[in-house]
Amino acid sequence: MESEKDGMALVFVPAGGFTMGSEANENEMPVHQVDLDSFWIDRTEVTNAMYAKCVEAGACNPPTSTSSSTRESYYGNSEFDSYPVIHVSWNDANAYCEWAGRRLPTEAEWEKAARGVDERMYPWGNDAPNEDLLNYNDAIGDTTPANYFPKGRSPYGALNMAGNLWEFVADWYSETYYASSPTANPFGPDSGSHRVLRGGSWSSEGEDFVRSTRRLGIVPTDTAAAIGFRCAMSATP
Repeated sequence: MESEKDGMALVFVPAGGFTMGSEANENEMPVHQVDLDSFWIDRTEVTNAMYAKCVEAGACNPPTSTSSSTRESYYGNSEFDSYPVIHVSWNDANAYCEWAGRRLPTEAEWEKAARGVDERMYPWGNDAPNEDLLNYNDAIGDTTPANYFPKGRSPYGALNMAGNLWEFVADWYSETYYASSPTANPFGPDSGSHRVLRGGSWSSEGEDFVRSTRRLGIVPTDTAAAIGFRCAMSATP
């Protein structure tokens, strides 16, 4: 499926249950079963070129910086059109997804899209991360194009769900919510001070931060050179 609004290719995640969470780290949630309705999720992180369309339409704020970690000219430079947009906040990402006719994925949707239903540790399986599978460990020191690392794709074909950029999801961050959350289509806490980030980034050092269960919280107005996003949409009305 391809979005007419921004040209994003989406991959389909069928309805059904999966095992969510891990007890490998205190920043991860308890292991529990979750049932989700079917949905679509962006194949890649939203790119600079895609985000620029929303800015041009007056529906999105420009990134807070046009540079990246090692590139003085990044956003707005055609050389990096296919690279993921950075220096946008959760609020900006949410506005973009609404403009594009989609929404941010829930935390549960993001995790299922990343790891599938076989309790794998990473999108590609349980093999340890390496530089053929993802951009992490500061090996490059910056972003790579949004469509890189096909060997590291998720079971549904989504790319860069480990490394490259931490990704915003819809949920408010809570350390306790998923210990007693609804078993069907959880949407996260009703309120909070931080939103959830998933997936790790190019600067994440070691294997722990790029597991599909790893999570962090961020203030919704904060931006960074190692944070981006992808959108999702329900498959049924």
